[in-house]
Amino acid sequence: MERMGWVINQLPKTDDCHLALMSEERVRQAQEFHSSIPGYAATPLASLRNMAGYLGIKGLFVKDESNRFGLGAFKVLGGSYAISRFIAEKTGRAALGYEELTSARLREELGQFTFFTATDGNHGRGVAWAARRLGQKAVVFMPKGSTQPRLQHILDEGAKATIEEGNYDDCVRLAADAAAQTPNSVVIQDTAWEGYELIPGWIMQGYGTMAWEAALQLRLAGVKKPSHIFVQAGVGSLAAAVQGYFANLFPQSPPKVIIAEASAADCLYRGAAAGDGGYRIVEGDIQTIMAGLACGSPNIVAWDILKNHSACFLSCPDWVAARGMRMLGVPLKGDPTVISGESGAVCMGALAAITQFDEYRELREALALDEQSVVLTFSTEGNTDPHYFRRIVWDGKFPAEIG
Repeated sequence: MERMGWVINQLPKTDDCHLALMSEERVRQAQEFHSSIPGYAATPLASLRNMAGYLGIKGLFVKDESNRFGLGAFKVLGGSYAISRFIAEKTGRAALGYEELTSARLREELGQFTFFTATDGNHGRGVAWAARRLGQKAVVFMPKGSTQPRLQHILDEGAKATIEEGNYDDCVRLAADAAAQTPNSVVIQDTAWEGYELIPGWIMQGYGTMAWEAALQLRLAGVKKPSHIFVQAGVGSLAAAVQGYFANLFPQSPPKVIIAEASAADCLYRGAAAGDGGYRIVEGDIQTIMAGLACGSPNIVAWDILKNHSACFLSCPDWVAARGMRMLGVPLKGDPTVISGESGAVCMGALAAITQFDEYRELREALALDEQSVVLTFSTEGNTDPHYFRRIVWDGKFPAEIG
C-alpha cells in the first residue's frame, strides 16, 4: 500500500500581506451576500462522537456540503460571490444582493457577459448555476478524464461545456485565451497567477462562508475553537480560505491546520518538501479519483497564506479518500451518516490513518493528535458522480491494505 507523504511546515515566512483577505469583516460580507440568495441555509456540522472515541480523540466535527444550494458541493459559494463582486464593480456599486443582481433593470444596465472557467466539475457547475440565475452566459472547459455525469450537471445549468484533451492547468489557459478573444467576458477562476489575483481573492472570500458557518456551529456545540483542522487542497484556494479565516479568528492561538492533497497533484506538498518557500508545479496527466483536487499549479495568493500558517502538508494516495468515503458513509452506531464524494472524504481518511496506523505515529505525535484533540474537517462534496461513488463504496475499489 502506497504510504501518505507528510511534511511539517518549516517554510520561510513572508510579510503575510494576503492574510487580511480572509478577515472576519470580509468573510462576513460574503456570508451576507449568500444569505440573500433564496434557498440559502447553513449546511450541517455533523458531530461524530463515537468515531472520535474510536480514533482516540476528544471530538470530531464534519462540515457536510453535500446539499449546498442543491448542487452537491461547496464550490458555488466562491463563483457566485466573485460574480456578484465583478458585477458590482462594473456598475459602480459597493455590493449587490441577489434581488438586485437578478433585476431586469440591472441586466439592462450591465448587458450580457460571458463567464469563462476551467473545472473538474463542481466549480464549473457553481459558475454556470450563478450565471444562469443572473441572466448571463457561462463557458466551461473540463480536463481529460472528466466524467460524463459531471459534464451533464454543467450542461443542465445552461452553460456551454466541453471535455478537452489537456489537464486542468491546460484548461485554465484555454479559458483565459478564450476570454481574451471574447467581448464582454471575464475569467472566473479560483486559482491566481501574476496579474490575476482580484477575482480568485473574491472566490476565496466566498468559500469563507463555509468556515464562518462552521465556527458559529462549533460555538453553539460548546466548542470555542477546534484544536486541529484538516482541509483538502487542489490549487489551495479553499485551504487558504479556511486557514486564513481561522488564523484571523484566533490570532493568538490558532488551530493546527493540516493540508491534504491528492498524491497525483501534490504541488503544495512538493513546495513544502523543497523548503525554500517557492511553489512547485505538477505536470502531465493527473490521474486520481479526487477530481476536484486534480490541479497541478497552486494559487499564488493561497500559497502565501498556507506557507505562513499551516502546520503540515499531506500527500494522499487514492485509498485515503476511498477509506474516508466508506467511514463517513457507514459510521459507528449513533453517529450521523455523511455522504461524501472522493474529494470530500480525503481528510477523514487522512485523520483515520494518522490516528490508527503505527506507521504514522511520528506524525501523530508531531501534531499532538491525542485524547484532548477536537478536530474539524470539511466534506466538500457529496455524491456528485453516482457511478464512481458506487464503485468505491459498494464494490470496494481502492482498498486500504491494513495489517
